[in-house]
Amino acid sequence: MATDIKTYLGEKRALVDTFLNDYFSRKAEPALLSEAMNYSLSAGGKRIRPVLCLASFEVCGGDSSFIVPYAAAIEFVHTYSLIHDDLPAMDDDDLRRGKPTNHKVYGEAVAILAGDALLTEAFSILAEPTKILAPESRLRAIAELASASGMRGMVAGQVQDMLSENAEPDENTLRFIHRHKTAALLSASVRIGAILGQADPGRMNALAGYGENIGLAFQVVDDILDVTGDTSVIGKPKGSDERKKKLTYPRLFGIERSRAIAEEMIIAARDALKDFGPEADPLRGIASYLLSRSH
Repeated sequence: MATDIKTYLGEKRALVDTFLNDYFSRKAEPALLSEAMNYSLSAGGKRIRPVLCLASFEVCGGDSSFIVPYAAAIEFVHTYSLIHDDLPAMDDDDLRRGKPTNHKVYGEAVAILAGDALLTEAFSILAEPTKILAPESRLRAIAELASASGMRGMVAGQVQDMLSENAEPDENTLRFIHRHKTAALLSASVRIGAILGQADPGRMNALAGYGENIGLAFQVVDDILDVTGDTSVIGKPKGSDERKKKLTYPRLFGIERSRAIAEEMIIAARDALKDFGPEADPLRGIASYLLSRSH
């Protein structure tokens, strides 16, 4: 493969991190709120979602440096969801990416508000006027992110995840949780890049197929790492899903079958790109990376 995926991921992550550092260098009151927001944003995330958005935009012929703020907005939404997921009322986690969770540092009230602010700020960034991108494309991107984040996407998945604790294993419910809680935002990241790049219907459908499959595979791998991973590497306590009686792929299918399912999804994701040339190599590389990752 022509693209060195680790180098590519590092370069794109650096673009996103530079934007985030600049964004939070601007003074805002009360300072505690910005501090709490930035604490979780700067905790060492892989930036997979914004990188997927940038890579998808490039596939459509665009210069990804033009859309870094829009890609970073997706990371705002992702980070808000992590802050809220970790709260005592939900998953009650003390560690995230190897650091104390937001509410452990700032208290529950500030953590809730920091998450609220990140979600709201994401849409403020997307709505910012620009001459570079067509207004219609930005409106479609806003609608895409809202749909993936709310009652038809990530929030629905989180609610079903909580409802399914201690429940009898059920494949349809498991797929609903994974498709909504995790895959929705990952898939939207790919589609938003394509929307901003004004992809034609054929390319949009192919990229959407890619996005859905890597989104599902990502969560299957996460489920596996919760069982097989090292706490110091995955950044959260190993075995937390089992302790909470979460509905996961290993619980339903076992480790080996879960690995096979993840591999099948990654193959399907790469197959969705069969009509693309070398411009899609970063997306192909990301798919393989997501399958082999250790955290």
